[in-house]
This record gives sequence, C-alpha cells and structure tokens, in this order.
Amino acid sequence: MRDKSAIEACLAACVPDRPVLIAGPTASGKSALALAIAERQGGIIVNADAIQVFSDWRVLTARPSAEDETRAPHALYGHVPGDHAYSVGEWLREAARFLNGPERPIFTGGTGLYLTALTEGLAEIPPTPPQVRAEGEAMLADRGLQAMIADLDKRTAARIDLNNPARVARAWEVLCATGRGLADWQAETPPPLLPHDQANAFVVEAPKDWLTPRIARRFDQMIDAGALDEARANRPGWSPDRPSAKAIGAAELMAYLDGDMTLAAARERATILTRQFAKRQRTWFRARMGHWHSLSARDLA
Repeated sequence: MRDKSAIEACLAACVPDRPVLIAGPTASGKSALALAIAERQGGIIVNADAIQVFSDWRVLTARPSAEDETRAPHALYGHVPGDHAYSVGEWLREAARFLNGPERPIFTGGTGLYLTALTEGLAEIPPTPPQVRAEGEAMLADRGLQAMIADLDKRTAARIDLNNPARVARAWEVLCATGRGLADWQAETPPPLLPHDQANAFVVEAPKDWLTPRIARRFDQMIDAGALDEARANRPGWSPDRPSAKAIGAAELMAYLDGDMTLAAARERATILTRQFAKRQRTWFRARMGHWHSLSARDLA
C-alpha cells in the first residue's frame, strides 16, 4: 500500500508556483507520484521518457492508462510515429512550450538525458547524416565497440560511458560528421531552460532488491493487459531498426509470435534487459542528479 505520509511530505516540499521534475528508474512509481501531485496541486504531466513518446507501444512501454489521462492532463505521450528518429533536441523544443504555459509542468520520466538537457542545457550539435550513421552501424557490426572507441578523441572518450554502445556510437558519429569531438560541442552548451534550483526536483531511489521483483511482476501485468495483442498489431512492417523497436520486450514478443522463442523465454529475456536498463538509469541519476531531493521508492509504492 502506498505510504500516504511519504506522498504528503513530497507535496509539502513542492513550491506551488515552480515546475516539478521527477526522475527515477523504470517501475519505481514515479508516474503515480506525478499523478498525485497533479491531482492535489494542479499541473500537466509532461513525459520525459524517450520510449513513451512513440505511438505504437502503449502497454509495453507502460505509458499512462486512458483512465489516468482522465484524472490529469498529460502531454508528449504517444505522439511520435514509431518510424521517426526522435531526438533529445526535438523533445527539448517541445518541452519548452510548457514552461510558459497556463499550467505548471510536471516533467516525469526515466530518460536522464532528457531531464539533464532541460536542467543543464543541450549542445546544439548538427544532425548526423544517414550515411554516417549507417557507416557507424556497419563498423560496430564488423569491427566491434573497441574499434569505434579507438577512433574517438581523448577528451570525449574520458567523459562518456565507454561500455554503452549507443553513447559511443553517438560520439563517433558526431566526430565523423562535424570534425569536432562531442566534448568540444558540449563545452559550448547554452544556458538551461529550467535550472534544477528553479524547480521542485525529485529523484526516486529504487534499490535493486526492491525493484527486481517489481520489474518481473510488471512484465506479467503487461502481458495480461494486452502486450501480445499490441505486438500482433505491430507485426506488419516490423523491423528491429525502427526507433520504437528499442522498447524493451518488443523484439522478444516478436520472436515469440514468429515461433522463435517461448513466451517464458521472452519474459525472462525482457526481464533481464529491464533490470540492466534500470541499473544504467540508477548510475546516471547518481552521477548527474545527486543534488536533487531524494525520495524512497519503498515509501511511495
């Protein structure tokens, strides 16, 4: 049962005329907290999750339910076609309009890069040409991550997570496309749209031993709620290269539908991937949001 005193304490800590920021790993209860704040104090819940923006996976990405959307206004959920390569820059431009809107924004999500861009600024890096991205993908497939790391400039290599292929590929693409390292571009970052000290900034702490069983239960709940039907609807035209295919469990459910994997195996694989993702989220939040107000997921659940 949700600890009402914990939510009351959170509400009491919110300055009513300031925007709200809620970060937290997957399945940590941050969406429920955002809804409680919106219902009690008003505001519009603005999505800060890179996968929940896509229109083709609602159940599997744990987007707010239709019922929740009747309880408080929501924005930037499911508004992007699944084949569109949506970027953090696009999200930031869309999120900016809520800072001057009639309702207080409650930015909620697990994509640390989105919230960091909002509160620390985002370097204005030119878009990567498709041919450069294709070259990078081929390099990763043929020569591996270490070869790509070896091409990076030393300053960038010292700043990014070299164990994260997506981060390495992004840095490599920027260097190849612009001739300048990602770190150099980041050094010219403009001022943030919403400095964290001008907002009610919360990060939900969810320890591994508490979060792991919730992750397993949630995948089962997604199956019960229609994730397989959602997968069947997405099967025509499915490609693992679609931007929305990054939704954890999507590839596994497609493999099940194709007869290449049992449902039990799909469940196990998706659960493992989600745990790994949550670990990366916690690492990001500790490194970049240690100065935000910390909330215990145990108390909020």
